Amino acid sequence: MEFVDTHCHIHFVDYPMDPEEAIANANAAGVTKLIVVGCTLEDSRMAVDFAQKHENVWASVGLHPHEGAVYVEDDDALQKFRMLASRPKVVAIGEIGLDYHYNHSPKEDQLSLLKFQLDIAMEHNLPVIFHVRDAFDDFWPVFDTYKDIRGVIHSFSSGVDDMQAIVSRGLYVGLNGIMTFTKQADQLAAAKQIPLKNLLLETDAPFLTPAPFRGKIGESKYVRTTGEFLAALREESLETLAAATTTNAKDLFKLL
Repeated sequence: MEFVDTHCHIHFVDYPMDPEEAIANANAAGVTKLIVVGCTLEDSRMAVDFAQKHENVWASVGLHPHEGAVYVEDDDALQKFRMLASRPKVVAIGEIGLDYHYNHSPKEDQLSLLKFQLDIAMEHNLPVIFHVRDAFDDFWPVFDTYKDIRGVIHSFSSGVDDMQAIVSRGLYVGLNGIMTFTKQADQLAAAKQIPLKNLLLETDAPFLTPAPFRGKIGESKYVRTTGEFLAALREESLETLAAATTTNAKDLFKLL
């Protein structure tokens, strides 16, 4: 069986273990392809450099909604970021979006930064990795003004209604370790009902380590753990889930 970790941060400068070991552990668990995801300008640069140095690792470049106030008036940084989209092995723009749970940046700045990066995605015909938390009411009016945007709502932790809004737009739903320890019945109900053709697996490593490994460093190898949990939840074979989610990842991100 082959798995893809469609969202991890093992390239972080403060990732708490040797990323080479993390890649080896992932490969041993059948996780053969990884996407390292940027959250700031410097972090996105590091993701690109990391991907170029590693076979079967690709990069996504993004300015996280938490960073809206940092970048929205910094034209020099924004133009430097724009140039990253054409670098080798960049397969997506993200993670980008809106986060009203923490509101580390004003909503207006988050919205401006989101639109700026969606324009870049359109210019380069790249899919988008979205971070949307407590903000779908503002997110969809922006998203719906863009035609043919492909992408994934990463780290999904909402209910059936939001899931249906996502898949109705042809987007993918990214599930990670949250599903293994959530106490929210509506989250599990949504996870059960996601069409297999819209499902992706991820870890968000080093964060969100799945049960029963809570307290350990998040690694890409735990994609398999989450897959095992979801296969049981959805009453599917692990082989079916792995094959479908791997095909989905390769199709969305054009992983060769």
